[in-house]
Amino acid sequence: MRPVQLADIEMAARVLLAHDPGDRVGIMVGLLRKADIADRYRKKTGKRHRSFGCGTLMSAAAGYRQAGRPAQIGPETLSALRVVIEGLLADRSDQDL
Repeated sequence: MRPVQLADIEMAARVLLAHDPGDRVGIMVGLLRKADIADRYRKKTGKRHRSFGCGTLMSAAAGYRQAGRPAQIGPETLSALRVVIEGLLADRSDQDL
């Protein structure tokens, strides 16, 4: 997966907000997997992956239903952001092994 920017984190959280809380961890795992697949494809071919984008978390999230941008950061948004951050931390720790 390409380096993560703040916009990637926001977009992933908006995807999670559009889904049931019980589904969010699985969706986040899928986003990370798709971003990784797309980045590997981009490095190998020099082209975007047709379904998963260019290897950013944002481009992987583009294929999912998304909630609108929240007007304020409430408990539900913080919960979604937590799933994103924990997913990124777990993904990074797996790569460091």
